[in-house]
Amino acid sequence: MANQRLVIVRRRTELQELLDRHATRGQAEFFLRTRGRTIAEVQERNDRLEAALASVRAAVPGEWRQAEVERADLSRFLFTADDVIAVVGQDGLVANMAKYLNGQPVIGIDPEPGVNPGILVRHSPEAAAALLQRLGAAGRPEQLSCHQLTTVTARLDDGQELSGLNEVFIGHTSHQSARYRLALPDGRSERQSSSGMIVSTGTGATGWCASIALERGGRALPGPTDTRLAWFVREAWPSPITGTSLTEGLLESGESLRVTVASDQLVVFGDGMEGDRLIASWGQELEVGLGARPLRLVV
Repeated sequence: MANQRLVIVRRRTELQELLDRHATRGQAEFFLRTRGRTIAEVQERNDRLEAALASVRAAVPGEWRQAEVERADLSRFLFTADDVIAVVGQDGLVANMAKYLNGQPVIGIDPEPGVNPGILVRHSPEAAAALLQRLGAAGRPEQLSCHQLTTVTARLDDGQELSGLNEVFIGHTSHQSARYRLALPDGRSERQSSSGMIVSTGTGATGWCASIALERGGRALPGPTDTRLAWFVREAWPSPITGTSLTEGLLESGESLRVTVASDQLVVFGDGMEGDRLIASWGQELEVGLGARPLRLVV
């Protein structure tokens, strides 16, 4: 296992960002006081994350290589097939990173147990450290017990594609209406003008997708490992040339939605990462369905 590498994924803490913005600790403290907060609480959260990172670093087997990458640099980081990924942070950080992987096992580590929901970051720093030590002593990464979490992929007709662990969003580049023709697997189609649409996995069904389903009276949504997707059109606008009859549904394995762009541009991004997106121009066709690369989340 000499070539094994652990990649630690993290994001900058609020304290680090405050110091970047305000230059000194005193200025950061003054800024927080004007908003009824103290720097002590921000420091405490920073310290918890740093302690978790230190615990993980100390547990990396001696013969393994190490690398670290921040959330903002994920799109420029080169993951390799033999990597084991340790995500230290909130659930959303696992989702942010999922699109860049191809089967590597992911250990989600919660630096603040009881504060985060812990849906994707299921391990305490201590449990993760013990797991890494066991791997170094006797195990192999391919033997890790993992849940295969479904992903969703959007593909443009020019070959570009983008995936998400929670959902992909398709909409206008600003707050204007998105115009397109939507075609369903059963052959029905409709020209629409809306606030955009989302196609969600079962993991995403606890987030954005859940809020839309709730507003519509509650809908049965897939689970994280189900090979199905839920889709919703947001605020479809009725007009003489646009309809509102096709606004939600489920996609089974092998099925896809087809979206033909009728605006100057539409944007496609996954899991809230607007900076890493596809641009679809007028007349282009977009196909959205199950992703071919599920996320292997260590349990």
